Amino acid sequence: MLSNITVPLLGLVDTAILGHLDSVSPLAAVAIGAQIFTLLLWSFGFLRMGTTAVTAYEAGRAGLPQSIHVLYQSLWLVLPIGVVCACIASIFTPLVVPLFGADTIVHHLAREYLAIRFWGIPITLLQYCLVGWFIGRGETRIPMMMLICANLLNGLLNYYFVWHLNMGVEGVALGSLLAEGAAVGIAIWAASKRGLSLRIPYPDRDLLRRMIVINRDLFIRTLTLLLVFALFAALGAAQSTETLAANAVLISLLLLISNALDGFAHAAESLIGRYTGAGVPDYVRRIIGLTGLNSLIAALLLSVGFILLGETLFNLLTDNPEVLPRLKEMQVWLWLLPLSGFASYWLDGVMVGAQATASMRNAMLAAAVLIFLPLATMPWWWTTSIDSNTLLWAAFHCFLVARAVFLLPALLRIIATQCQAKSD
Repeated sequence: MLSNITVPLLGLVDTAILGHLDSVSPLAAVAIGAQIFTLLLWSFGFLRMGTTAVTAYEAGRAGLPQSIHVLYQSLWLVLPIGVVCACIASIFTPLVVPLFGADTIVHHLAREYLAIRFWGIPITLLQYCLVGWFIGRGETRIPMMMLICANLLNGLLNYYFVWHLNMGVEGVALGSLLAEGAAVGIAIWAASKRGLSLRIPYPDRDLLRRMIVINRDLFIRTLTLLLVFALFAALGAAQSTETLAANAVLISLLLLISNALDGFAHAAESLIGRYTGAGVPDYVRRIIGLTGLNSLIAALLLSVGFILLGETLFNLLTDNPEVLPRLKEMQVWLWLLPLSGFASYWLDGVMVGAQATASMRNAMLAAAVLIFLPLATMPWWWTTSIDSNTLLWAAFHCFLVARAVFLLPALLRIIATQCQAKSD
């Protein structure tokens, strides 16, 4: 949880630094740029989850030293994926940015931000592989060190670049790039102490094929999720620049929530994968129950914390007189986010650990196509008493709940399989 909480702090630090500038345009531009960068790179975030799933299973089946072979196979995927990312970035960025509202100043700043962030594509992909490997091994202190270092450095660099060098969005992008590079450097050093060498062996066809199948399902799942976020941002931008900026603040806090609760999901990934590989069904069922219960408790505590903080949290992130009123109108949605999302985050971890990635893919597609898309894009003519952004947030909460509901049959199948394994 500690390591995961540091992940969205990078975005929150950016929000806080830009949110106190005189103009709202830099904050809106980084919101757009970060959304596009995330849409592109997180589409390949299966490298993290796929590496975790196979690493945990192999660690349980053959022992921790053998897990190094999984990391090598994951690294073989970085080069082709990096080339694909670079091509997509150069082709589609000029086409996608204009879709986020009509403010040409914001569009120009967003392109400046992305021009720098895209240099970090290989760094981000390497980070996915290394973090996934360490989580699969149960060594979550290494990602914690990586991410804490990255966020401290990011905050210091962004403050210096923006407030002392007046670099604006370019300073934020450069700070994020350098911070991620430092985190990957720590990970490579730690992995070298555990057997990683520059002499990467040839691909293991069977293991690589297995990872590709898992990663294919995770790719579709993650791409669907990010398209939901992109549509959410675009619909908010269509209302006003102030609404886009306010939604960006809440999305940054959503990332804080999801990454905190993902601590239990990562525990489920690692432990369920390991005990499945070792053939210990009793432990698998216990881990499912304990991670679910603890995730619920953490979600309740987060909701209570946001309620107690009230408007103080918003004032820390921005003092813009146009954005703050919008945030205050929408604070109830922030209070509900941990409770709406905890079950889907936890169940994703269970599915990764059990290598039931096809169920994750199907649940995400169903929630996006059957729930979010029709609710978020339905004509608003039938009501004039409810704000459009309020309805947009309601659709998003329904989407989070639907993800968990659609995963319940798969959960019951996993539990039944473990019960059968015990009886056998």
